[in-house]
Amino acid sequence: MQEFDPRRPTLRLAPRLFTAVAGLAALALGWKLTAGDDPSTVVAAHAPLDAAAMVALQHVAFAQAEAQPGFDRPETVSVKVRPGETLQGAVQRSGVGADEASQVVSTLQSAMDTVNIKAGMAFEAAIARRRDNDRGPARLVGLSMRTSPSSTVTVSRTFDGALKLREIEEEVRDETKVSCGAMNGSFYESVAAVGGSPAVISQAAKLFSHKIDFSRDIKDGDQFCLVFDRKVTESGRTIEAGDLEYAEVKGQRFYAFERDGKTQFFDESGKNIKGFLLRTPVDGARITSTFGMRRHPILGYARGHKGVDFGAGTGTPILAAGDGVVLEAKRWAGYGNWLRIRHAGNWDTGYAHISRYAKGIRPGMRVSQGQVVAYVGSTGMSTGPHLHYEVWLNGQRVNPIGAKVPQGTVLSGGELASFKAKKARVDTLLAQAGRADSNYAQASNAGSSKDTPRLALAELKSPQTGKLR
Repeated sequence: MQEFDPRRPTLRLAPRLFTAVAGLAALALGWKLTAGDDPSTVVAAHAPLDAAAMVALQHVAFAQAEAQPGFDRPETVSVKVRPGETLQGAVQRSGVGADEASQVVSTLQSAMDTVNIKAGMAFEAAIARRRDNDRGPARLVGLSMRTSPSSTVTVSRTFDGALKLREIEEEVRDETKVSCGAMNGSFYESVAAVGGSPAVISQAAKLFSHKIDFSRDIKDGDQFCLVFDRKVTESGRTIEAGDLEYAEVKGQRFYAFERDGKTQFFDESGKNIKGFLLRTPVDGARITSTFGMRRHPILGYARGHKGVDFGAGTGTPILAAGDGVVLEAKRWAGYGNWLRIRHAGNWDTGYAHISRYAKGIRPGMRVSQGQVVAYVGSTGMSTGPHLHYEVWLNGQRVNPIGAKVPQGTVLSGGELASFKAKKARVDTLLAQAGRADSNYAQASNAGSSKDTPRLALAELKSPQTGKLR
């Protein structure tokens, strides 16, 4: 047996073995990241990693790397570039020294513009802090930064101490998405929970503003379904929202169809669902006072209230209730800043207590339904910010709620045939997503605040070029 010699250092196999295995794994990962597309380099028994998996492995590689002597295990630090800050300054805030931050920026220069950095750009740095009482700068183990919705740049330290740059670009594809569920909270929250983008939610809200008052008509558990186009990365990140093709809320079903160069929406029979006037000219507002007699909150006595009040914060956009021409935009006694729009058929709409008008709004200007024409305020005789909304017919005020306004047009002939063909395609997508043509599938119970709407997806994929560099 070999004698123990205290003068010789003890051979510790475990850490060395771990380092060797980690080194082999990192080298294998680096080989996969840098290998070309030669089919002969792919082992048939193993499926190639996609870009999203490679990004995840890269994070693991530098986050779990063996710590250097005198340093603790790496920790991940999230950093956002501050207004007026350089990229080097942001990297230094992760805890590393100026020289090391400069090296990182120099490494990144070949992959991105490191000078014209916008505030808010985020990255994650894996750093190892010094042990014991040594208060020197931390050691950078790796850094990961998303440079575009589909591209990621990583910097990791190799075993010889050098910094290695890798660029990963995810494949982007076009798809048509079906998102269905049950209301749980606001319309925005419910649709966002099943993958709807802000742009799609805004389109749907404006569409249904003709038919539904979201402050009064929508309740938890009400069913909804949207079909829309989008561009999405292979990891599921939406980078661009396309057009809304179909929308359904509480059984009201509307299909998009291009007519006269514009996308319009029609019901199942081909009738244009665009009402003559919007029911709610302020998105998400609640009714605080209705049409009729009431006790005036300032004057203190009862008198007729000739419109409907919508409670909303100062600066909330006011939408034109219908196509028309601006008749008046002026100060008018207790109404404060006042706007009146003339529509077809001797119909007018009025908007009072405005804080300011939208750019370009003046008498004689033509406006479109849903166009922002002014902003909520509290001018004139008002106890707080709100919109006083009026509807006039033949010069007489009528109740905006329940007023019998003209309806939309109905498709016929060749247009109706084209519409039915497009409708059939959307109905097929709905069926593939588990929705019957005329019924909703059972949605999750929305009675609990912990419940979230169930997601139904149907995708038509058209791959675009994506590569790993």
